[in-house]
Amino acid sequence: MIELDSVAYSYGGGELLSDISLKLQPGSFHFLTGPSGSGKTTLLKLCYGALFPTAGHVTLFGQDVHAMERDDIAKARRRIGVVHQDCQFLDHMNVSDNIALPLLVSGRDILSQSANLSELMNWVGLKSRASALPPELSGGERQRAALARAVIMSPDAILADEPTGNVDWDMSQRLLRLLIELNRMGKTIMVATHDLALIRAAKSHVQARVLRISNQRLQLAGADL
Repeated sequence: MIELDSVAYSYGGGELLSDISLKLQPGSFHFLTGPSGSGKTTLLKLCYGALFPTAGHVTLFGQDVHAMERDDIAKARRRIGVVHQDCQFLDHMNVSDNIALPLLVSGRDILSQSANLSELMNWVGLKSRASALPPELSGGERQRAALARAVIMSPDAILADEPTGNVDWDMSQRLLRLLIELNRMGKTIMVATHDLALIRAAKSHVQARVLRISNQRLQLAGADL
């Protein structure tokens, strides 16, 4: 599905990631941890084609990104839902329209998807907030809206960058349950987080691989988490 083979990435004249190899298999669940600035966000961007490796190969759904045309990369990225750390929305559009934006960008008929949109908003607990504007949302509501927007296109994989970084523990648990539910539906999940308590809480509910970036390289985390 998504594969990194001996990947390196250099930024600002220095190497941020080195000799990274990773396979995200269909239906797998991964946590990605490591110190702030270690390259977690960069690794996620490599996994969805927002960045190209400076060495090695990234393969998205069987195609090497270096051999893909811009349209091919765009098509591949539609199969990957991304929850960004900063949760950017268009403040003049209501929550429902923000969540539906990927449908509009891809040229789909939003009216024909209205039932699915309503069901999705109910699933993330935002049905009553459909008409609210983004500045009116709490931190937890913004994160759930970001997750809904990431899955509106029914992607094969969801990559989440610190999705619980700005919310309390109860909301972190709620977001985790949503991600686990998506995984049980067959979606591939990778969550970048510094919250080791969240990873520990997830272990009793999902079979997750825990990866750690240390000294520019990717390691399988031990049982000390």
